[in-house]
Amino acid sequence: MEHAPIRTYDPGAVNLVVGGQVITGVADGTWITVERAEDSFTEYIGSKGEVAMAESNNRSGTVTVTLENTSPSVAYLYRLAKRRGRNAIIDVSVVDANEEGGMRWAASEGRVRRPPNYEAGKEITEREFQIFVADLDFEI
Repeated sequence: MEHAPIRTYDPGAVNLVVGGQVITGVADGTWITVERAEDSFTEYIGSKGEVAMAESNNRSGTVTVTLENTSPSVAYLYRLAKRRGRNAIIDVSVVDANEEGGMRWAASEGRVRRPPNYEAGKEITEREFQIFVADLDFEI
């Protein structure tokens, strides 16, 4: 009996690079989400069922990263959130180097949307940063 090959996934093979710096100290669980702002197209269906599609040229999106509050990258992202104007624009890439399902998301123009909410308690908390990206693209 032939078995399907075993596939593996290593979360350590996924990296976020913001402004040339690898982000470290990520939270437990889902620590990164990448999403486009809009669908790639909008469909139109007429009364008789004919279908037309309008392509979207909006390539913007959001990269959301969740870090543990002890992460050395928290201070770096807070500093980026304070920047203004052209000085605030940074490149962003997410690289998944896993053999199964690996891919790369990249944007040359991103900006930290705002500093995250602050909370403190007796345990380690998390900080969630949202990075707006103007030109999000991906490669498989």
